[in-house]
Amino acid sequence: MRVTMRRVLLVVGSVVALMVTLHLGQQVLECQQVLSERRHRLMRPESEELVMMDSNHVEYRYSKEMPLIFIGGVPRSGTTLMRAMLDAHPEVRCGEETRIIPRVLAMRQAWSKSGREKMRLDEAGVTDQVLDAAMQAFILEVIAKHGEPARYLCNKDPFTLKSSVYLSRLFPNSKFLLMVRDGRASVHSMITRKVTIAGFDLNSYRDCLTKWNKAIEVMYSQCLEIGRSRCLPVYYEQLVLHPEQSMHTIMKFLDISWSDTVLHHEELIGKPGGVSLSKWVSWLLPQLFKQHFLTQCRLRLKLRAKGLCLCLGMVSRARSGSTSSFTAQGFVFLRKGV
Repeated sequence: MRVTMRRVLLVVGSVVALMVTLHLGQQVLECQQVLSERRHRLMRPESEELVMMDSNHVEYRYSKEMPLIFIGGVPRSGTTLMRAMLDAHPEVRCGEETRIIPRVLAMRQAWSKSGREKMRLDEAGVTDQVLDAAMQAFILEVIAKHGEPARYLCNKDPFTLKSSVYLSRLFPNSKFLLMVRDGRASVHSMITRKVTIAGFDLNSYRDCLTKWNKAIEVMYSQCLEIGRSRCLPVYYEQLVLHPEQSMHTIMKFLDISWSDTVLHHEELIGKPGGVSLSKWVSWLLPQLFKQHFLTQCRLRLKLRAKGLCLCLGMVSRARSGSTSSFTAQGFVFLRKGV
């Protein structure tokens, strides 16, 4: 009898223990499911869209697949003019420079170049895929939310185009406008207007021309790597002298419908407060061009990079005193075979 009671109690205890175990297991599974759902809500899936509404309650949806526009180039090369002309289009919004996007891109590039840092990040689970997804979300958020929503969004941070190849991977349908201006004009503008640019010594034309050449080399080579279907070099002199023709080419490249509003800057060319094109020619050529530029050429300071040369073959024209040829095609570098 005692044995039977003991067996009954043992069976009952086992059943109770089993039921408690099953209940606890069920609770654990439910908790895990709830936590998983919360994490899913907190984390944005790659395919999720960023939704914004304008003042008229019109909804705009943005994602990595949208046709973002990136405007860049060496500072004082017409990036602001290009941005202003596109901003005049009723369906485009560029806005002011964010300043932060080029810095974040530079940090991302530094992490990739440092083998030790990359190894530590990989060990921590912060892989390239994780970083790229974070960069993608961050850049899109900044561009979309630092101004009013519009059908087409563009970003104008000049040095952003030093990362054109990387950005073209993050945003597969994005397009790039590389502003190119005669290097002497850009440098003259930097120095006379005292525009502070990191790494540029505004007390030295030689240093500024060197830095200009290095920067444009990187941007131009990346533009070529992306391909002409996604990156369009826009020459500042051409844009100022022939705005309608240039803008038709640009709008066709961007696949945006034409609007005459983008041409309102044409009325300001050469007028006070308007777009300055040739002021540097009369001031720079007679004195500084001979003193600095030709002297550097005689010293064989030819800043070469994949066929890019600062000296251009402009020396003979400068010696003859002619400035008529310094027009749209007179930008400071040439690429052999182009």
